[in-house]
Amino acid sequence: MEILGSRVILRPVDYERTLAFYRDSLGLAIAREYPGGTVFFAGQSLVEVAGHGRTDGDPQGFAGAIWLQVRDCADAAAELALGGVVIDRAPARQPWGLIEMWVRDPDGVPIVFVEIPPDHPLRRDIRGD
Repeated sequence: MEILGSRVILRPVDYERTLAFYRDSLGLAIAREYPGGTVFFAGQSLVEVAGHGRTDGDPQGFAGAIWLQVRDCADAAAELALGGVVIDRAPARQPWGLIEMWVRDPDGVPIVFVEIPPDHPLRRDIRGD
């Protein structure tokens, strides 16, 4: 199997509210719009907010999280707080070495903002000499 692309697709209860959250509160740039949805740039990935929404028969909740890397979690937290976004978990270094901050979108989807410290293995060349 060859994977050619990927994105996170959200089917919110309230399209306009969720669109405003990702566009205005998080400040994600729009990659494209189409009849029935908006696709945002999110680093090397895409987040799509589908306008057709969730139906009663759809699974409830979201089993994962959206992972967004930022340069500085403290700066991101301050910016989000100024915009009225509630911070569920303040920036803190986790046992695995990353600095993480958690928020939720209007439908409760967890969004993890991650800062990779300079000493973390994700930043080091582990190939050796």
